[in-house]
Amino acid sequence: MTEARHEPLRIVVADDQTSVRDGLVLMLDLLPEITVVGAAADGAQAIALAAEHRPDAMLVDLHMPVLDGIETIRRLAIEHPEVAVVVLTTYADDSSILDALRAGARGYLTKNAGRVDIARALQGAVSGQSVLDADVQAKLLGVAQQPTRDEPISPAALPDNLTAREGEVLVLIARGLTNRDIAASLYLSAHTVKTHINRVFAKTGAKNRSQAILYAQTHGLSNSGPTVVSGG
Repeated sequence: MTEARHEPLRIVVADDQTSVRDGLVLMLDLLPEITVVGAAADGAQAIALAAEHRPDAMLVDLHMPVLDGIETIRRLAIEHPEVAVVVLTTYADDSSILDALRAGARGYLTKNAGRVDIARALQGAVSGQSVLDADVQAKLLGVAQQPTRDEPISPAALPDNLTAREGEVLVLIARGLTNRDIAASLYLSAHTVKTHINRVFAKTGAKNRSQAILYAQTHGLSNSGPTVVSGG
């Protein structure tokens, strides 16, 4: 169980628009659980501030000069993996979302998010959770639910030692099915489905369904048609 945090989160804000950057700094500094230790106008400044201040988290825009948001996130993941990155951007297209999450972002918010949502996302990211706002989750589900191919899943082709059954369950999660729907589709009990999902999460490192959907998309499993096999 994660211990309660008593010190304020130390964060850096990275956004190339002066008015947005200054507004975020002012807004977040008013929250008792957050202290803004730096503000960057581009990705290169963000990397330098991470090295200088060793913040807990960084709020990053995607479209910045010198070093864009995706490359900034990738560099932070390599050079400062202890810094939890949350994206705050106007862009919510599936390509931007997937690129940011694959680069190492732990959260993705649009600029419609309020300060409470931003603070919650930063705290969640520092705790190792993935926080995606509703629009972003819907976009990921939309990508996962694109027209599928009715091809069987080969256990030999599955990553991270997933079994054929676990692969089937992961595909159905990626298509947005609930536990009840998965149970009905595979003719399994709800308890058995829950057991398979727990194993899928453990093997893939996913902490929630959003991360499982991203994993399936990254590994080309969201468009595979599951072959129903007998047994649990």
